[in-house]
Amino acid sequence: MPGQEFVHLSVMPDEVIACLDPKPGGIYVDGTVGGGGHARLILEASSPDGRLIGLDRDPAALKKTSDVLASYGDRVVLRHSNFSDAREVLASLGVEAVDGILFDLGVSSHQLDAVERGFSFRGEAPLDMRMDTTGGMTAADVVNTAGVEELTRIFREFGEERWAGRIARRIETVRAVAPLETTRQLAELVRDAVPGGHKPSRIHPATRVFQALRIHVNGELDHVTMGIARAIDLLRPGGRLAVISFHSLEDRIVKQFFQQESRGCICPPRIPYCTCGHKARVEVLTRKALRPSEQEIAVNPRSRSAVLRAVRRLD
Repeated sequence: MPGQEFVHLSVMPDEVIACLDPKPGGIYVDGTVGGGGHARLILEASSPDGRLIGLDRDPAALKKTSDVLASYGDRVVLRHSNFSDAREVLASLGVEAVDGILFDLGVSSHQLDAVERGFSFRGEAPLDMRMDTTGGMTAADVVNTAGVEELTRIFREFGEERWAGRIARRIETVRAVAPLETTRQLAELVRDAVPGGHKPSRIHPATRVFQALRIHVNGELDHVTMGIARAIDLLRPGGRLAVISFHSLEDRIVKQFFQQESRGCICPPRIPYCTCGHKARVEVLTRKALRPSEQEIAVNPRSRSAVLRAVRRLD
């Protein structure tokens, strides 16, 4: 049953397949394979001999994926790795170039629903928020050791939180008495810290703070920047890269990078002639970003904020 949950929560499945256009015999990378929903669709579209290399930094997700994709046998290779390290993984497999790459960014439905992972404030859980639970700092490490200025920056930059400074100062006061250890402690702290935090609202006042901590703990924006740049190099001519983002910070990085790589000269306008020598490397396939239909949102409300962009590698 859990495996089925992974599958039906795949965002914009038809649009993703249309953007990637998988073909028999092709090699495809799902850089954030999650529960295998998109991967399964790619394998079906590239039947009978298309291959898929699935990466995920979450060991729990990979375990689920191996069950979901077991019937595809040796057409599937799964690796515990961040999508920004796809180049190294492909090199270890002797693969020089691929026909398509998918990055489905952000936290998965499974991670949100696994209360013990600490991504959500809907239950009592340790302040963890690591996508890769095998190492690295936790959200608790950050809120209990970072200075007020650093916490303010994290909340403001990654969460676009209006009350970032006020929340950071409240954290400093509270942790001086006892460390913050659970999701509920932090959520209630934020509710107390922001004006009107206890008034009924559609969005919990801690939403942006939790998003900011998750992005910081996992280095998400750095991996997006590095991952999409490296992905272009891994595509063979005509190969496609599709990226699903779930908040404006990610989407801005993807949009700007795709725009830059689809242009020739990128010299400043004031320079009378080209000195950069930049050449267009990709064609943008989604001049206007794709978004979920109202029907999909009704079935899967978490898809509401998804934005899909895609490019094709030029010769």
